[in-house]
Amino acid sequence: MSKEPAEKKQKPKLANIKIEKLHPFEGHPYNIVDDESMEELKSSIEEKGLLNRIIVQPIENTDEYEIISGHRRVHAAELLGIKEVPAIIYFIDRDEATVLMVDSNCQRESLSPMEKAKAYKMKYEAMKKTAGRPANNSCQVGTNFRTDEQLAENSNDSARQIQRLIRLTYLVPELQQFVDEGKMKVSPAVEISFLDEELQRDIVDRIDETEIFPSHAQARRMRQLATEGSLDYDSINEIMSELKPNQVEKLKIPMDSIRQYAPRGATPKDIEELVVYLMRQNYQRQCRMRDDCER
Repeated sequence: MSKEPAEKKQKPKLANIKIEKLHPFEGHPYNIVDDESMEELKSSIEEKGLLNRIIVQPIENTDEYEIISGHRRVHAAELLGIKEVPAIIYFIDRDEATVLMVDSNCQRESLSPMEKAKAYKMKYEAMKKTAGRPANNSCQVGTNFRTDEQLAENSNDSARQIQRLIRLTYLVPELQQFVDEGKMKVSPAVEISFLDEELQRDIVDRIDETEIFPSHAQARRMRQLATEGSLDYDSINEIMSELKPNQVEKLKIPMDSIRQYAPRGATPKDIEELVVYLMRQNYQRQCRMRDDCER
């Protein structure tokens, strides 16, 4: 039984495209903001022009295009009043375009945790779809390896780290923002991502009330209680009210300042106990002098 010939794909071509005919990639996770780096990009384009072509794909049944790579360059050019930009037009399907879009952006150092997380999730889902396609597919990834391992091959992140980042996309928007702002660390955020939306919003309410964020250990306990069906707002409140180790006040005294007064051979623990004992003795003596000691 003969196989049907594979569909021949149209090769990429070069063109100059008017900015008004360009549209952002649907659902792309990258924040395009007018910050200092955008000013630097504008200055570079103004001085040297657009040195690298953007990558686009045609929008079906129109003469317009979707940007695959080059969103920031297009925005900078638009701010400078440039009317058209040099581009490479790719004729590929949606999943191939998604993989290319992520690969073209994921090496940027300025990406926030959530930008990376959403990008990895988009690429992960696209690669799962393309894994079983015929070999002529330019984005073929094979089926002999896990998709997250394939993701890691072209990334600075390990497969494990990619899994953790993708979990962040299951957080409610408020918690995602806390992660991006650096207020909540990734490790506890990953644990919380396994909770349902209602419980996550209970945590948001608790954070809003106290401005205190759960530690990794607290988040793990909440996840365990949720698995057992016994996590609610009251238990969340109780767990997050606990004093964390890094919130305990500590007194540091240079050993050289007190070593000469300590018994010979005393360990740091011995010295700590002696200091506490002497302070207690001093406190009790002062209380007796005022006759107001607690009995």
